[in-house]
Amino acid sequence: MGQGLGEIDALIREEKRLTAVESQTEAWAEGLSAGIEPEIIAEAALTTAFVELLRACGEETALALLDTMREKVIAGEFELVRSHH
Repeated sequence: MGQGLGEIDALIREEKRLTAVESQTEAWAEGLSAGIEPEIIAEAALTTAFVELLRACGEETALALLDTMREKVIAGEFELVRSHH
């Protein structure tokens, strides 16, 4: 049985997401190894992300992502992730 195009697209998107997370995790570790405080690394990462997102997708998309991430923080979705850093 074959997979539908939607399923394939979802698999590709998840693979891209995992690759991005791996790259970000490596950059985070390098920053910590260089003696940079987590708050500074986070601010730099978020600034870079939003500059690029605004350039590529516009203000509406960037603001929607901010809203989504805020709701995830409030809901406690990052509590388990926090223990990795």
